[in-house]
Amino acid sequence: MTNNAAIVEISQTANQFGSSIVLQYDNKYIDVKSILGLFTTLLTSGKYDLHVHGQDAEEAKQAMTAVFAKYNLEVNVIQE
Repeated sequence: MTNNAAIVEISQTANQFGSSIVLQYDNKYIDVKSILGLFTTLLTSGKYDLHVHGQDAEEAKQAMTAVFAKYNLEVNVIQE
């Protein structure tokens, strides 16, 4: 189970970027900038896909990958 610190840090990191950052889990799409959305999604462990679109997408992908790794969360950044 994911701890609250991970959820808060993931959301805070996402909010530093102008890009759209969306987490896909099964058929659900959650805005990573929404702490409430993360609480309901990250409580179930699994594999997540991260979709990042915008002017600072590359920097956002690197930062998000780092914060997920810090909390041992498996995330697959979709290269589109």
